[in-house]
Amino acid sequence: MVDKNALGATDEPFTMDIERGKIREFARATMAHSPDYLRAAMPPIPPTFLTSVSFWSPSGEGVFSKLKMDLRRLLHGGQEYRFFGAPPKAGTQLTVQTRVAEIYEKEGKRGGTMTFVVTLTEFKDESGKVVAEARSTAIETGKPATDGGSQ
Repeated sequence: MVDKNALGATDEPFTMDIERGKIREFARATMAHSPDYLRAAMPPIPPTFLTSVSFWSPSGEGVFSKLKMDLRRLLHGGQEYRFFGAPPKAGTQLTVQTRVAEIYEKEGKRGGTMTFVVTLTEFKDESGKVVAEARSTAIETGKPATDGGSQ
């Protein structure tokens, strides 16, 4: 069950290096065929590239460990990105930090009360300026999943 005392909790900042090869790999994996992503010497990131931040974050130390969500009842409720200028380019080092921005509940139709957890991840450039944000919603269902039969 979600620990509502985690509202406002943050993880420790960490760095994410934007690498040309990783941009190319991500672009190919997502079938983003823009010549800029594949051939430019200093390519910009595709808008959803920041999803790969999970490969950079220290394991077990983030805000999700503070939330104590039941992973067996976890649903992905959405992800959005906001950029404050042009997307970062290869060679940029970002400082990343996530905080728990909202926790709220809604009554579900079949799964009982659902708890929504909204996290906000800030990506800052070398000067400390926020260049992008990722807003993610995780949902913990009130009841565990069933075999698909009617209830």
